[in-house]
Amino acid sequence: MVAANNFTCVRPAHRGTVSRVTDDYLALNRANWDERAPLHAASADYDLANFLADPNFIGSDLRFDLPLLGDVRGLRGVHLQCHIGTDTLGLARLGATMTGLDLSPGSLAQARALAEKTGAAIEFVESDVYAAETALGAARFDLVYSSVGTLCWLPDVARWARTVAALLRPGGRLFLRDGHPVLQSVDETHTDRLVIGYPYFETAEPVVFSDDTTYVATDTRLTATTTHEWNHGLGEIVQAVLDAGLTLTGLTEHRSVPWEALPGRMTYDASGEYRLTDQPERLPLSFTLQARKP
Repeated sequence: MVAANNFTCVRPAHRGTVSRVTDDYLALNRANWDERAPLHAASADYDLANFLADPNFIGSDLRFDLPLLGDVRGLRGVHLQCHIGTDTLGLARLGATMTGLDLSPGSLAQARALAEKTGAAIEFVESDVYAAETALGAARFDLVYSSVGTLCWLPDVARWARTVAALLRPGGRLFLRDGHPVLQSVDETHTDRLVIGYPYFETAEPVVFSDDTTYVATDTRLTATTTHEWNHGLGEIVQAVLDAGLTLTGLTEHRSVPWEALPGRMTYDASGEYRLTDQPERLPLSFTLQARKP
C-alpha cells in the first residue's frame, strides 16, 4: 500500500538527471498530475471508499500528524498542493474551515467531487503555490497545512516561505510534514547500500525524470511523462521560514515516511508508514516543521 495523499515525490525506477532544460516546469508538472489524478482517485490507496462510507474517517497521513498538529477546531485553514483533497477533507472533519489550493485542474475536479459526495463545504482554488497570495488574499488563514511530497515540486523554498507568511494572519501557524531532504538525495536504485546520488541542497537546475507510471496500482500508462523536481536542504528550509518572518516552534525528524521510498529495504507498519528494515537509525525519512507568524 502507498499512503500518498498529496504531491508525493515517488521516483521512477531509473535515475533522473540534473538538467538545464528550460521548458516550463509548471506546465510539465501540471500535465503529469492531471493524468495521475483520476488514477489516484480510483485507487484503493487513497481510501476514497472509506471517506464516503464513514463521515469521521481521515487518511493515515493526517492521522500520523495529529499528535503534533493538535486541535484545529474553529481554525480557517488552507491546504497547499492539496491534490485530490483527501487531507483537506480530513482537516474539515476535524473542525477547520478549509480551502484547498492546487495547480492541477484534474486534481481539483476529483477533490471537488469528493467534497460534494461527502457534503463538505470546502473551497478549492486552482493556482500554483507562488501565486497563492493573489489567488486567495493576504493574511486570511490561521493555519497553512502542507503534507508529504510537496516541496520537491518547487524550485525556490525561500519564495515558498514568503508565500506562507503572506497567507497567515498574525498568530497563525504553519504545519509542514515532508520527505526528509537526506532521503530525497538517496539514489534508490542501489539496493545494497545507501548512496547519495541526487542533490541535497537546492539547485537552480531541476532534476528531470521521465516515467510513464505513477505510485498506485494501475495498468494505465501516462503520456505526460516528464517532471521537474528540486531538493531543499533542511537548513535551507528552516532559514527560509525564519527569513520570511516566522517563528520556528517545532522541528521533528521521523524514522518513517508514508511511501516505500527505498523499495525492498523498508517495512510497512501498523501506523501506515514505511521504515528502514535494517538499522533504521541510519536515515531520517521525513520531518515535521511548525512555525508561527508573530
